[in-house]
Amino acid sequence: MSDDRQSMAVDIVCVGFGPAMGGFLSTLARDADPNLQVICYERADDIGFGVSGAVTRARGIRQSFPDLNPDEIPMAAAVGHEKIAYLLDPLGAGRHAPSRRSKSLRAADRLLRLLRLPADHAFELPWAPPFLRKEGGLLLSIGQFMQWTGAQAMSGGTVQIWPGMPVSEALVEDGRVVGVRLLDQGTDRQGHPDAGYMPGMDLRAALTVVGDGPVGAVGRQLDSLYGLPDGHHQHEWAVGVKMVVDLPDGVDLEPGTIFHTFGYPEPEIFGFFYVHPNHVASVGIFVPSWFHNPARTSYRYLQHYMLHPYLWRYLEGGKLRSWGAKSLQEAGKRGEPFLAGDGYARIGECSGSTNVLTGSGVDEAWTTGIQLAEAVKELRAAGRPFTKADLEETYLARRRASWVEREGSIAEKARDGFHRGVVTGLIGMAMAGATKGRLSIAGEPQLLPGLEEYYRGKLTPVDIDEVRHQCYGSGIAMHDALMDRCGWPAVPFDGQLLMSQQDALLVGGKVQAPAGYADHVTFLYPDFCERCATKLCIEICSGQALTPGPDGVPLFDRDKCVFCGACLWNCRQPLDDDPVRTNIAFRAGAGGLHSTEN
Repeated sequence: MSDDRQSMAVDIVCVGFGPAMGGFLSTLARDADPNLQVICYERADDIGFGVSGAVTRARGIRQSFPDLNPDEIPMAAAVGHEKIAYLLDPLGAGRHAPSRRSKSLRAADRLLRLLRLPADHAFELPWAPPFLRKEGGLLLSIGQFMQWTGAQAMSGGTVQIWPGMPVSEALVEDGRVVGVRLLDQGTDRQGHPDAGYMPGMDLRAALTVVGDGPVGAVGRQLDSLYGLPDGHHQHEWAVGVKMVVDLPDGVDLEPGTIFHTFGYPEPEIFGFFYVHPNHVASVGIFVPSWFHNPARTSYRYLQHYMLHPYLWRYLEGGKLRSWGAKSLQEAGKRGEPFLAGDGYARIGECSGSTNVLTGSGVDEAWTTGIQLAEAVKELRAAGRPFTKADLEETYLARRRASWVEREGSIAEKARDGFHRGVVTGLIGMAMAGATKGRLSIAGEPQLLPGLEEYYRGKLTPVDIDEVRHQCYGSGIAMHDALMDRCGWPAVPFDGQLLMSQQDALLVGGKVQAPAGYADHVTFLYPDFCERCATKLCIEICSGQALTPGPDGVPLFDRDKCVFCGACLWNCRQPLDDDPVRTNIAFRAGAGGLHSTEN
């Protein structure tokens, strides 16, 4: 068994193929340079296996493709009619409703019902704030869009994109990033060499471009190595979960129709319903880190969301085409790391580009890729190296002078108020949007309550202990049993759209994991897991890849993992020597979702 590690030199090596990398590679490829070799490695098994049904103003995308016709891209449409709806709880009112609504929300619900304003238990806002509007933009399936983008980028021969090739780590020498190392293949689950062992190749490059998303292994390695700028943090997260649905006959919604919702299934959960061409829709929710349910989940809430009468009138009789989930870094500009250093630059969501006021990330990410590509061209034309100083003078200067920076600064504190409550958060967002960020409502992340505290008034400690013992003894998460006891009705499975989480994984996610790779989710100190009373990593897991195990340590099934990364930021066990990190190690890995429609 050989331990020889091969090495290859290229000009630029890239990590991750998402919208930011699409902007970078498309811009580089536009003026094909026969002397430039650029290789991009993507973890997923296809360049179109990303997750996001995105509605975007598409300013950066149209900068790259001024004559873009949405008809060229499957599932794409020009943004048409936009609606914002507040969803009331259709299952009950007041204290007895399954959803946990504050006194102010219950009062607002009573007033709306008294005035007979809601239709289908929803109130459509008569006006959408300008910062939320996407007129002139595009509705996209990120999977389909990235396949199209990849074809454009590789057509000139300068760029190569290799899917199914996870990058294990950045190569760092004397503080300078000099390339990347691919993940070892032919190992057992613990990473030890096994039959067919092949050490991951080293790719040495003058510039390493990191765009591997919010939970990417290389981006988090650089955060650990270099830290974050003073005052920056990455405490704000959300998990987005969605379905792509064949709409039933008789639904006549126009492609490009956009619904944004809030208020249900829990007040903290925002939702969306996007209508694609050919009678297809994307429907999903965002479960944020400031939703203080210590047994929070996403899939069960998604089903209740779809069953809301305001949406079910369009979905009843529909059929699941695809399903997916991903984590979103919601700290925005305050989550921005060091954007450039000797030999490397960072773009996209892992660089803090997401706008948390407008709920927009694709356009911003793409534009940061354009900015870096323009900087690379400038430096190469001048014969200058990719040092920290040179990259800051070119890439960073472009970014600071752009609309991405300007609008990101407006949004920086827009969501702080949600740490004090939903109504406070909504008011804070409105203030930030109306005053261009000059006014907002302050708030700091709060510790999650225990189960007993959260369910006080609905469940007794005895009820909770019974659920814990029954569920963990059966090797399943608690959230379904807890929601059942709180009055949430059973989901009426129809085998077409409403189905168990495992069926959705098989039918809509087509989750697969190739053999010969180490587990990418591990628990650093098992004793930390043993003393964890609320295993939130199990509850939030989008694919049921984490289940209760013996002695309190969760079991991990790599074949079910969709790489959403929710476990990473939902672990409640910080490390003693580094409280920013938790007891879960989320490393580079292979497999995941196999659908190009997300």
